[in-house]
Amino acid sequence: MAEQDTAIEEIELDDARVEAIRAAVAAGDRALVLGLVEPLHAADIADFLEQVETEERRGFLALYSGEIDGDLLSEIDETIREEVIESLPAEVVAEAVRDLDTDDVVDILEDLEAPAQGRILDALDKADRVAVEQAMAYPEGSAGRLMQREVVVAPEHWTVGEAIDFLRGAEDLPDQFYHVILVDPRMRPLAYVTLGRILSARREVALKDLAEDSFRTVEATEEEAEVAYMFNQYHLISCPVVDAGGRLVGVITIDDAMNVLDEEHEEDMLRLAGVGEEASVLDGPFATVRQRLPWLVVNLFTASLSAFVISRFEATITAIVALAALMPIVASTGGIAGTQSLAVAVRALATRDLTAANARRVVLRELAAGAINGLALAAILGVAGWSIFGDPWIGAVLALAMVVNQIVAALGGVLVPLTLERFGLDPALASGTFVTTLTDVIGFLAFLGLATLVLL
Repeated sequence: MAEQDTAIEEIELDDARVEAIRAAVAAGDRALVLGLVEPLHAADIADFLEQVETEERRGFLALYSGEIDGDLLSEIDETIREEVIESLPAEVVAEAVRDLDTDDVVDILEDLEAPAQGRILDALDKADRVAVEQAMAYPEGSAGRLMQREVVVAPEHWTVGEAIDFLRGAEDLPDQFYHVILVDPRMRPLAYVTLGRILSARREVALKDLAEDSFRTVEATEEEAEVAYMFNQYHLISCPVVDAGGRLVGVITIDDAMNVLDEEHEEDMLRLAGVGEEASVLDGPFATVRQRLPWLVVNLFTASLSAFVISRFEATITAIVALAALMPIVASTGGIAGTQSLAVAVRALATRDLTAANARRVVLRELAAGAINGLALAAILGVAGWSIFGDPWIGAVLALAMVVNQIVAALGGVLVPLTLERFGLDPALASGTFVTTLTDVIGFLAFLGLATLVLL
C-alpha cells in the first residue's frame, strides 16, 4: 500500500514539479522536459499550460509539441486552446485530432474561430470530417453536438455468440463503449445490451433476452441539459441518439453527460455571482471587465433604491444617531439569509427537486425557517441593543426589524427564482441582484420605519 501511495505522489503535478518543468523550459532542455512530463496525466499537463504565462507556454510547446495527443487538446481550457493549437505544427495537430472520437473533436471546434476550425477539419480523414461536419450542423448545446458517431450495433435477431464474433473481428471499435445497440433493418434502435451481460451469457442466448430495462433514446435536437438530467435521473451509462425519423445517428456516453452537468453547475454559480457564465481566471483584464461591469452597473442602480429609502428617514437618523450604526446589521444579515435560501432554491430548480407541484410546501418551509431564524437573532440583538444603548425600545425595534427581514429574505430567496423560472428566464441569472435589493430595502424600511413609529 505504501508503494502505491508513493507511485501516486510521484505523478502529481505539485508545485515542485511545476517549477522543475519551468526551469527545464527556460534552459531549453527537451530531454528533461519530457522526463518530467512523461508520467503526468493529460489533465495535469493541461493544468500546467493553464498556470504559466504565454511565453512560457510557447516555450514548453516548442519542446514538447511532438508528444501532443488528442487527449491533451481535449483537456486544455477553452480560453487558451486556440492559442495552443496555433502554436503547434500543422502535422502535430493533424495527428492529435485523428485519435479523437467525433464528440471530442466537436467539443474542440466549438470554441475555435473559423480559421482554426479549418485547420482541424483539414486534418481529419474524409469520413471523420463528414461525421464532424454533420454533428456541427446541429444546434449548439444540443444532443447532436454532444454525441459521438462511433457506435456498436447489432441486428435484433443476433445471439450472444454472433455478437462476440463480430466484436472480435471488428477492426475499428470505439475507444470506450458500454452497450451493443440492437437495431431493426431501418437502423432504428430497439434496445441495448451491456458488455457485461454479453460476456457472462452463453453463446446461444438471444441478445434481445439480455436487453436492459433502462433503454431510452433521445433526439439529436434535444438540449444537452435535458440529456444530462436524464442520465442523472435514470442512472444511464449511455444513450442512443436518433434523428427525426427515429434512425440511429450516434450515442452519448456518461462521461459527456456528466461534463454537461458540471458545466451547468459552474454556470449557475458564476451567474449567481454576476460574473458571466464563461468567466475564468485565465481571462484577460478586458474580458473580465466585460463580464462583470454590466452587473456592477445594475447593482449601482439597485443600491440607489436603498439610498432613497434611507434618505426618507433622515430626520429619524439625525434625532437618534445610534440608528446609523445599527442599520447595516439588519440589512447585511438579511442579505446573507436571502443568499442561503436562493442558493438552495436555484440548485433545486436545476435538479428539478423544486417544481410547481411542491413549490407551496417549499415556500412554507422557508417562511417557517425565516421566522425561526428571525426570532433567534431578534433575541440576541434585542438584548444586545438594550444593553449597549440603555434603551429597551431600541432593542425592541432592532428585534422586530430582524424578524421582518429574515422572513422577507427567506421568502425572496425562493420566490424570486421561482418567478423568473415561470417567465422562462434563467433563475440564476439575476436572482442574486433582486434578492439583495429586496433584503436591503425591506431591512432599512422596517428598521427605520419602526424606529420612527416607536422612538419618536
